[in-house]
Amino acid sequence: MTIAATPAGSAMVPGAAPPILQLVGVRKAFGDFVAVDRIDLDIRDGEFLTIVGPSGSGKTTLLRMLAGMESPTSGDITLRGQRINELPSNRRPTCLVFQSLALFPHKSVGENIEFPLKVKRIAPPARRARALELLRMVRLPESHYGKNVMTCSGGERQRVALARALAYDPEILFFDEPLSALDYKLRKTMEKELKDLHRESGKTFVYITHSLEEAMVMSDRIGVMRDGRLVQVGTPEDIYTRPADKFVSEFVGEVNVVDAVRRDGVWSAEGIDGLRLVVPPALSAADKAAVVIRPEFLRFVSGPGGADNCLSGVVFNEYALGSRIQYQVRVGEKTFLLELSRASAWRGEAGAPATIGWDADDAIVVGA
Repeated sequence: MTIAATPAGSAMVPGAAPPILQLVGVRKAFGDFVAVDRIDLDIRDGEFLTIVGPSGSGKTTLLRMLAGMESPTSGDITLRGQRINELPSNRRPTCLVFQSLALFPHKSVGENIEFPLKVKRIAPPARRARALELLRMVRLPESHYGKNVMTCSGGERQRVALARALAYDPEILFFDEPLSALDYKLRKTMEKELKDLHRESGKTFVYITHSLEEAMVMSDRIGVMRDGRLVQVGTPEDIYTRPADKFVSEFVGEVNVVDAVRRDGVWSAEGIDGLRLVVPPALSAADKAAVVIRPEFLRFVSGPGGADNCLSGVVFNEYALGSRIQYQVRVGEKTFLLELSRASAWRGEAGAPATIGWDADDAIVVGA
């Protein structure tokens, strides 16, 4: 059984790249409302960091402070060791890609990309050469250079916005949910292309999204926010397999949570009559815990003894997910989700009784 890691802070990992941005005790209040509450965070040079959280968690306010569009109420933001709390966005080596993209609708693709270069008074031949180079980098044909940007598809406009951001030659690119308006297939394509672009450009990417799936695909590290606080920062593997608490485990994806309690030395599951839980020795000092079992670690068993922990219930429904199948099994008042590969699919019918189980080593234990 995996014991959850403590929430990651700003401590540097041995051998990791040095921080390019640091936040120390950063707080942002709007009147009596605290949007961001005492955040400490190191953002490493060249990494892809994604901040995720539900609506209202403070992630967009945090991004606006990093980009220079808001100033902290208290605390410090430093860029390579220099305090930048009041430094305006146009004097920072950063660029923000908005959710709305903010392209110039009356200009061509090439004119949109060249805009930052024109502001810098770069000569027209050099501007065009750089724009064509960036078109290739974002996988758009050179023929799009003269095309009106509003005649481009949604995915093409995303690429134009990325190319324009890169034309600023920023050290850090910030992204405010840029893929949220795209359809599923295009969004999946753009996730991979953003990750490729990050690798190719070598820039630092800081990305905001409510989609944990996006974060898992693209990121070197993920920060999970709740009520203005960073509750955990870690690699996608850390966040998935060692969530800091019950909130993180449930936010990361569909999970089964069993509230466990110990009475007279025996662990049992609240809400499931008669289930005596097998738990690791590491829980010997606790009296309460939440046992988290991801759907892929639950399985159908032939009967008691087929796993460390077994439950008898009824298969209520199944959901085909391409190469995988999910099953909903009701055990009394509680519902469990199992996920199997199609090759290992259960052969019964909805409404049939079934025994499910999991091994203690396949569960995650977090605070109750």
